[in-house]
Amino acid sequence: MPIVGYILPIMKVRDILRLKGQALYTITPEHSLGEAAAAMAENDIGSLVVMARERVVGILTFREVIQAAVRNGGSFEGLSVYRSMDPGPMICTLETELDEVRRMMLVHHARYLPVIDNRQLMGVISFYDVARAVVDSQNLENQLLKAYIRDWPEEGDAAAS
Repeated sequence: MPIVGYILPIMKVRDILRLKGQALYTITPEHSLGEAAAAMAENDIGSLVVMARERVVGILTFREVIQAAVRNGGSFEGLSVYRSMDPGPMICTLETELDEVRRMMLVHHARYLPVIDNRQLMGVISFYDVARAVVDSQNLENQLLKAYIRDWPEEGDAAAS
């Protein structure tokens, strides 16, 4: 039976988080940059969401860590997360569509977006997560198209219908 008129659903951030899982890595502004770098290395992650009083107040990515260390002569000595973090990260919601996340990341050179729902941190979407979702979506679309082409009716079959 041909798959005629099948439309792929619009992927949203909630779909990516569902596949990714719910691991959240956070830190407070008062922590040292050295502690943050150690946590990132230990957990093999590229970002930490900075939280204060249960609210997102910034994001710290490997980019900010490297820039702060370079400005400080290659040392973490005396540097805090607060002095090094990005206090105004781009954010998205559970309902943000994948295409909008891609646009935001490309336009603003953002590799990580905190996901906020009702002022609560729900997760973080990375550039890698988005790329993987796009590839998975394209693979599904390719499978559907191949199935459709295999089931394409012959000219004689179409006339007989």
